[in-house]
Amino acid sequence: MPLSFCGDKFPSAYGINASVLNNGCFVDALNLVPHVFLLFITFPILFIGWGSQSSKVQIHHNTWLHFPGHNMRWILTFLLLFVHVCEFAEGIVSNTTMTSNHLHLFMPAFMGFIAATTSVVYYHNIETSNFPKLLLVLFIYWVLAFITKSIKLWKFAEFGVWFQYLRFCITALLVILYGLLMAVEINVIRVRKYVFFTNPQKVKPPEDLQDLGVRFLQPFVNLLSKATYWWMNPLIISAHKRPIELKKIGKLPIAMRALTNYLRLKDAYEDQRTQTGEDPDRAPSIWRSMYRAFGRPILLSSTFRYLADLLGFAGPLCIYGIVRNLGDNNNNTSANKNTDNHFRVYFMDTTELLENSYVLSILLFLALVLQRTFLQASYYVTIETGINLRGALLAMIYNKILRLSTSNMSMGEMTLGQINNLVAIETNQLMWFLFLCPNLWAMPVQIVMGVILLYNFLSWSALVGASVIVLLAPVQYLIATKLAETQKSALEHSTDRLKQTTEILKGIKLLKLYAWEDIFCDSVEQTRGKELTSLRTFAFYTSMSIFMNAAIPIAAVLATFGVHHFLTSSIPSPSQAFAALALFHILVTPLFLLSTVVRFAVKALVSVQKLGEFLQSDEIGDDSWRNGDISVSLDVGKKHLGMLSKTKAINRKQPMRYQMDNYEQPSRRAMRPIETEDVAVKVSSGSFTWGNNQLTLSDISIRIPTGQLTMIVGQVGCGKSSLLLAMLGEMQAIDGRVFWSNWSETEDSEEDVGSKNRNSVAYAAQKSWLLNATVEDNITFGSPFNKQRYKAVIDACSLQPDIDLLPFGDQTEIGERGINLSGGQRQRICVARALYQNTNIVFLDDPFSALDIHLSDHLMQEGILKFLQDDKRTVVLVTHKLQYLIHADWIIAMKDGSVLREGTLKDIQTHDTELYDHWKTLMNRQDQELEKDIQQDSQTTLERKTLRRAFYSREPKNQMDDEDEEEEEEEEDDDNFSTTTSRRSKIPWKMCGCYLSSGGFFMVFLMVSSKLLKHSVIVAIDYCLALWTSTNSINSTDVSPQPEQNVYYLHVFFVLCAAGITLCLITSLSVEFLGLSAATNLHHNLLNKIIHAPIRFFDVTPLGQILNRFSADTNIIDQHIPPTLESLTRSTLLCLSAIGVMASITPIFLVPLVPLAVAFYFIQKYFRVASKDLQDLDDSTQLPLLCHFSETAEGLTTIRAFRHEARFKQRMLELTDTNNTAYLFLSAANRWLEVRTDYLGAVIVLTVAVASIWTCQNDAKGLVGLGLTYALTITNYLNWVVRNLADLEVQMAAVKKVNSFLGTESENYEGSMDASQVPENWPHDGEIKIHDLCVRYDPMLKPVLKHVNAYIKPGQKVGICGRTGSGKSSLSLAFFNMVDIFEGRIVIDGIDICKLPLQTLRSRLSIILQDPVLFSGSIRFNLDPERMCTDDRLWEALEIAQLKNLVKSLPGGLDAVVTEGGENFSVGQRQLFCLARAFVRKSSILIMDEATASIDMATENILQKVVMTAFADRTVVTIASDLQHRVSSILDAEQVLVFSSGILVESDSGPNLLAQEESLFGVLVRTHK
Repeated sequence: MPLSFCGDKFPSAYGINASVLNNGCFVDALNLVPHVFLLFITFPILFIGWGSQSSKVQIHHNTWLHFPGHNMRWILTFLLLFVHVCEFAEGIVSNTTMTSNHLHLFMPAFMGFIAATTSVVYYHNIETSNFPKLLLVLFIYWVLAFITKSIKLWKFAEFGVWFQYLRFCITALLVILYGLLMAVEINVIRVRKYVFFTNPQKVKPPEDLQDLGVRFLQPFVNLLSKATYWWMNPLIISAHKRPIELKKIGKLPIAMRALTNYLRLKDAYEDQRTQTGEDPDRAPSIWRSMYRAFGRPILLSSTFRYLADLLGFAGPLCIYGIVRNLGDNNNNTSANKNTDNHFRVYFMDTTELLENSYVLSILLFLALVLQRTFLQASYYVTIETGINLRGALLAMIYNKILRLSTSNMSMGEMTLGQINNLVAIETNQLMWFLFLCPNLWAMPVQIVMGVILLYNFLSWSALVGASVIVLLAPVQYLIATKLAETQKSALEHSTDRLKQTTEILKGIKLLKLYAWEDIFCDSVEQTRGKELTSLRTFAFYTSMSIFMNAAIPIAAVLATFGVHHFLTSSIPSPSQAFAALALFHILVTPLFLLSTVVRFAVKALVSVQKLGEFLQSDEIGDDSWRNGDISVSLDVGKKHLGMLSKTKAINRKQPMRYQMDNYEQPSRRAMRPIETEDVAVKVSSGSFTWGNNQLTLSDISIRIPTGQLTMIVGQVGCGKSSLLLAMLGEMQAIDGRVFWSNWSETEDSEEDVGSKNRNSVAYAAQKSWLLNATVEDNITFGSPFNKQRYKAVIDACSLQPDIDLLPFGDQTEIGERGINLSGGQRQRICVARALYQNTNIVFLDDPFSALDIHLSDHLMQEGILKFLQDDKRTVVLVTHKLQYLIHADWIIAMKDGSVLREGTLKDIQTHDTELYDHWKTLMNRQDQELEKDIQQDSQTTLERKTLRRAFYSREPKNQMDDEDEEEEEEEEDDDNFSTTTSRRSKIPWKMCGCYLSSGGFFMVFLMVSSKLLKHSVIVAIDYCLALWTSTNSINSTDVSPQPEQNVYYLHVFFVLCAAGITLCLITSLSVEFLGLSAATNLHHNLLNKIIHAPIRFFDVTPLGQILNRFSADTNIIDQHIPPTLESLTRSTLLCLSAIGVMASITPIFLVPLVPLAVAFYFIQKYFRVASKDLQDLDDSTQLPLLCHFSETAEGLTTIRAFRHEARFKQRMLELTDTNNTAYLFLSAANRWLEVRTDYLGAVIVLTVAVASIWTCQNDAKGLVGLGLTYALTITNYLNWVVRNLADLEVQMAAVKKVNSFLGTESENYEGSMDASQVPENWPHDGEIKIHDLCVRYDPMLKPVLKHVNAYIKPGQKVGICGRTGSGKSSLSLAFFNMVDIFEGRIVIDGIDICKLPLQTLRSRLSIILQDPVLFSGSIRFNLDPERMCTDDRLWEALEIAQLKNLVKSLPGGLDAVVTEGGENFSVGQRQLFCLARAFVRKSSILIMDEATASIDMATENILQKVVMTAFADRTVVTIASDLQHRVSSILDAEQVLVFSSGILVESDSGPNLLAQEESLFGVLVRTHK
């Protein structure tokens, strides 16, 4: 047909006799004018704009200023585009019914579409460059378009073309849309006044966008970018080149920050509180507060969800329409139907368009795109709201923690565990509930709609299928609750297993030396067995859940078609059958989710209850008394807090400034003369309690003189610490008052914030409390750094030698994530913190308790008397060391919770001689202890030695990062982009292979074969349905349908469905049990490898790293990989089977599949890398947040004494925001992926639909229905393939880490001799010959012992000494073959120890180590884990070790409990237990490796005596360290071996060596006299 604009059928087509406007073709041509005008004007502007912009640097996003009506404009433009598509489709379909081409029917629509697209691109560019004057072009366009369309509508109405015709409806819609867009444009002119007004409105971008640190742009970008997450592209693409770091994701916009949301929630909560104020029993409702604060976004999200769910039903309906209309001839030959004299064109009915299959496929495509966009928008809004809610709740909990009354914590009403649970678990439960919230009200609507549509298609039989789905929903809920229970029990066993593993790893040296590793390994395996039983149940219920999800749709389809056949003896048409099938797929999802949502709703109710109880718990009293006697009402304080936080938010550049002012207080000390009062703190007739109705302190009347040293003394438990806390306001005052002098009120009173911190008190608590920060941060504690002052404080607390030992000096992190210091070191850091602060008052609570005498004296002299007194600070010191009383200006003596005496030492000497004498006797006793203390080595030296050992044994491995596995080293190390990129985007197939091989060949075979079979059968079921319904549609033209053919198909269908359901069960079980089998084998191999690794492995591998393999990594392998693997294989096979089905039905589909596959490949490749980085960021930012909460709860009294609440709040808000930013970006990345894969899915549906319609024959309607149904499912599963692939990649890292340990070399346990060849009583004499012995720890390292020759006679007492690092301990390890003896040999009683099996050698010798190790269990288990000895022998050993009476007094005797690490015994007692353990062995050789290093003089004397008597006839080798004053212990030895740098330099008896002038032994002894 020739092309012509008005059609060439009638010569009068171009005639205008009646009137120009009465010619329809002319009116359509007139409608082209505005579109051409817009394109003509905007294109040059856009090109000029783009040209100039590309040369410039990219404009920063602070220019993204939205004009008024921004979102409205985008929505209206999208609607306009949709209506233009409809107009174009209507024009094309109408044109096909005419005998000649009428371009004017669809040409204006096409141009309108292009013009609308151009308008929005043009608008976006103008908006970003903030040049509103150019909007005038758009205003003119809307006006012209509105006028021309109105003329067309008027002409239609004039000629009686009304709503029954589609063209009239479309034109009317266009008139309305153009009118609305015109109104939007007028509104921009009205608000911005950019034209027609003399003063245009100047607008500044929002504060967030002025801050370059804000990178989360979702709230600021245009609607299209919001819907498709286009703004995420740069981040996701750049992640491919280099990892995403915290710096890259920047800060959150103000509206999403924890502070903003906290204030919103707090206001709502306070309103609730005022409403329930009259009724004390009613607590404010947290639910209502949450709804008031966050209700609106949830409603918005629910709206999106409803729209998405309703659009979801377009799929089945369009399938129904397409399949039904296939092969029908739509071409009406009567061209004159509905043509009239004026327009001479075909007018289509409103319903006629929807009978065109091509139109339906395009509508299906648009519906899918919209549905997915709305669904992702709903997800995003709920997740953002959930994160905002969590931030607000965390801030609320934190504020409450800071105000918690101390009694709550100390009386155990509110434990640290409960607080941690609130933070880590309850807030997350509520966040997850909010994520799933819209499902609660969207699901019922979805189910009802689905059932109604099903009923429409298949009448009653459909209800049978629907009822199958609905009835099985409670079963799923039951399974879900069972899963939760099983997970709980698995967690308990897992905790026990971890505890045991930790103990084993901490005591591994002892286990190896005693050859007990297998016994302990078995006990872990036993606990693991219990854990695996729980995991087996867990796997069973998980597989049931997966099975239900897969089998329910099959069962529902079977029930539906079976019942339909029995009721009607026929089968539905293909269109009905496949529309019903698609509906069943839609229905299963909400019912599967329902159980999850209900479970989370129940959990959320519990969480809210716990949260409510916590928020209602007691708070610390009003602290207005701190500032003199001013009464401030609580509300004012709260408002003040709000104000404070607001200033913080706005003043971003100097958020801490107001606090800094307060810290620089000493510069104002010139104000001293105003302090007329000479009393800093005064308590008058005070009685205080910890809240349990028992008075802790009664009738307290004391005063603390200003600028002087006050000491509080008294027996343990008499209330000294309580008195300090009472003065600080931590206790509940029953009676009396505490007065504080108000120094700072005279000055700077205008700065209200200041008075908050004026009377901050530097407080060092009795139990030291440190932050997870550097040593320097712990000491400065938020004050400005002053080098001179800092150095003075460090010296006063003798911290320099300790700092020198730390790997990074005072920049080393300490605390949970860092180095664990000893008690004394921790205490001195706390005292240093109190000294460093510039406060008028310092409270020190027993700072000497964990320090030895040298340090105590130094701290007293340099720190308290010199540093603090020089500064004229008021010091209150609680102490037991009465020898310091002479330095006190004022003394408060306490007894049984009340003040016994108060005054100077002289006053007490004159007025209370009895008390003074009592003190004197105590002082004498302390002096004697002091002498003893000086004789023995300083405890501090010991602590420092321990610290040094902790670092330097670990040094080599610390440099290597945990993640640097060998594979990365194997690859070439050039760091160019391409290699890092390919490495980061590679899927770890090798690890997947390793994981599957751990599961066992049979399980892998079963899983693969059953999976493939299952998916083949599912395809066969649907194919059978397609053939069956197609025969029906062919037969329907004949007179008689064939019932026997129907019965045949029904039987085949039934068999296939039964097979499908069975295979669903087998696959779900096989995957879960494959995972379980892999987890069992991996853990078993890991445990055995690590326990049998050489001791060197434990020296170079940090304990935390090994424990991580047993905790986090094992948990991932146990519980996370199987479901991910199942989901990945299922979604991948579903996608592949769908593609196979579609390709077999319409082979032409393979052509567009190639570009789609390429697009999909790149999307998944980029997403996986970015997702992994963001996941890591989320994990790494969560830990500091949780640590900060537990830290705060532990150090409450200190924080409140220092008045640092505001600083800690600020830190908490920062940590919360950082974590929330990572989580939001992760969520946005997931949406980015899903939108793209969903759009790809929609394109697949469109191509399949168009290809099917194009190539279809009438008898293949069923197959077209099948293809379309599969195309619809692919949209759901494409993004799951990528998400699961990304998850699996992250989870496989756990397998990789475990696998890296499985390559560890084990010790050679076999030996060249058989155990049976070794005599039973070997070693019988205890004779040791050492021939030319050379020893090293590792073949890569230098020898630690070189060519040592020695002979030890049977029963001889030998001493070994030398300086640190001389090789003494290496020799002791060589006796047990724990190190590499690469030359020479050690012969014990005629047998070379290298030939012996390790088990035999180590079980026949005894050793006592320097660090006493006890395991949790019973005393019997610690002495004899092999259960080889009788009770008499154990009692005998305990008696020799002087422990018999102690053990007898314990409940249970030998079965008395030993807690973890033997914490319920003192260090000395633990060492004696180790001696008893050595004696139980009755070996003829005992080695004591610095065994007396960690015990006092008295215990050491007992030990020496015991050894001399009990081991009189045995060989005893004692190793003494140069650092101890212990060389004396080997002075009388029959033989002394002196080592230097791994060489044996002297060997003779002790007295002989001492007699030699130049002997090294003599030098060592003299140095330590």
